[in-house]
Amino acid sequence: MRTDFDPAELGPGAFYKLLNSVVVPRPIAWVATTSADGVDNLAPHSFFTVACVDPPVVQFTSVGRKDSLANVEATREMTVSLTPEWLFEEVNATGTNFPHDADEFAEVGLEREPSTHVRPPRVARSPVVLECVLHSTVCLGDSTVVFGRVVHAAVSDDVLVDGRPQIDRLKPLARLGGNQWSTIGEVLEKRRIDVQDWPEGYEGSGAAGG
Repeated sequence: MRTDFDPAELGPGAFYKLLNSVVVPRPIAWVATTSADGVDNLAPHSFFTVACVDPPVVQFTSVGRKDSLANVEATREMTVSLTPEWLFEEVNATGTNFPHDADEFAEVGLEREPSTHVRPPRVARSPVVLECVLHSTVCLGDSTVVFGRVVHAAVSDDVLVDGRPQIDRLKPLARLGGNQWSTIGEVLEKRRIDVQDWPEGYEGSGAAGG
């Protein structure tokens, strides 16, 4: 038995809440930008992922005309900081709808550090920061997808083991539905099956991959 939901019948607001509750968990891009007037902005965006490997490109979606979008369009630069558990309160606070000329670093009391290749600062206490230049944007209805080409990655030595960031040290936050957030929880590790190793008569749990 299933309940059917029609986006056209529900309307964008109600269906947005449904999507937010089923597309989970969502990593968070903590996007720092600097306006043309030199004001720093910092905001969390939970529609965030990797868009391309070569060249390295990440993407986040601005639902509506947010300051992050306006600034990156004007200056073509941004940083994306990881949102760790130990900065939970600060991450949430930077989602406040401050006036467009407010500096969220100052409002929330977050220390910033200079970036290496771009003007927008990095969150000093974040373990990983990606410095990006604008690749392109795509407008989709009421939202804009922002693609940023990564030109530099700054990673804290505290989270590296043999040169690779470790999930138990990164402790990233994720967004769920409504006002819910999550931590990383249990970590499962399983090697992908090569076709030459495919077991005869395989019986899985019903999950499919592509």
